[in-house]
Amino acid sequence: MTTLVLGGTGKTGRRVIDGLTALGRPVRNGSRSAVPSFDWTDRGTWAEALEGVASVYVTYYPDLAVPGAVGDIEAFTGLAVESGVRRIVLLSGRGEPRAEASERVVRESGMEWTVVRCAWFMQNFSEGYLRDSVMDGVIALPAGDVAEPFVDVDDIADVVVAALTEDGHAGRSYELSGPRLLTFADAAAELTAALGRPVTYLRVTAAEFAEAALGQGVPEDEVAMLNDLFAEVLDGRNAYVSDGVREALGRPARDFTPFATAWARTLPSG
Repeated sequence: MTTLVLGGTGKTGRRVIDGLTALGRPVRNGSRSAVPSFDWTDRGTWAEALEGVASVYVTYYPDLAVPGAVGDIEAFTGLAVESGVRRIVLLSGRGEPRAEASERVVRESGMEWTVVRCAWFMQNFSEGYLRDSVMDGVIALPAGDVAEPFVDVDDIADVVVAALTEDGHAGRSYELSGPRLLTFADAAAELTAALGRPVTYLRVTAAEFAEAALGQGVPEDEVAMLNDLFAEVLDGRNAYVSDGVREALGRPARDFTPFATAWARTLPSG
């Protein structure tokens, strides 16, 4: 009953591996650094990674919204079925129309499927590409005054582990968010209070964001993808709270304040 966790070194993947391991479930890390390795850009690595696997958690790099994602998901799910995989859980983005095509592929695969559709991660501030900005004191994004129900990655991992190991989640699409809406200015204020250092939110245009990101060495195609996503999902469409965490786990979603406080405790003082 081995579970393959794609993106096993990522924000959600490594937490899912930890959760499965804590339950005593055999788990395989599906990443380029693992043995056997898994690489979305090298389909020759997929078959060996799927050998002996009964369930799989799918995260797609860099994002389900990029060109080529649907083709890869189609090819992978087809191979998974041929390899004997019976259960699949897909990480998707809330409010991303281009991700819906990949969701349909999973739903029509013939496997027991669960889609976990998520809001913006809280941990993007602490572990992702915004961490350096937070530590420097300025979060510059083309997000305007849009509110977002930031979701804790630990909640995502808990839902995924439940869907992989328990009955009752097959055929479900869970929309995960935190319990309240915050603008990015609100998030900056929360981080200021938790970290004990000033963090401000700076509204910029997409062109200004791209120029700054390119100047920091972010690859051009990644900058273009981020700008496309910002334009698509930060237009107000996601400014609502969803109850997927409670639906899946029977408990409320974690709030932003304890996330920020817990992160602050891990940082060196001074």
